[in-house]
Amino acid sequence: MANKQPRPERKVPGRVERLGFRLDEETKELIERAAHLSRRKVSDFCVTALVETARRTIAEHETLALSDRDRAAFFDALIAPPEPNDRLRRAFSEHGRRVVS
Repeated sequence: MANKQPRPERKVPGRVERLGFRLDEETKELIERAAHLSRRKVSDFCVTALVETARRTIAEHETLALSDRDRAAFFDALIAPPEPNDRLRRAFSEHGRRVVS
């Protein structure tokens, strides 16, 4: 018999943090079935689904969708900005007093 050396432990780069949660049996079976149908490990399936959902959620919250009317008002204000009123002047003054660049 050949002398077998123990294999070095294989580490997946970038996966050092853990996230754990509990599921009801029905949800777990649903996830396992979906992972099996996509021919992936459950953990890989879950990570991919979570990352996609997280990215989509962030994009939805960081994206501003304007109506045609709002878009026109925004660009009009950029092209021909209104004169600052007293309230805006006070705000700039207060900002200059509080914030040191």
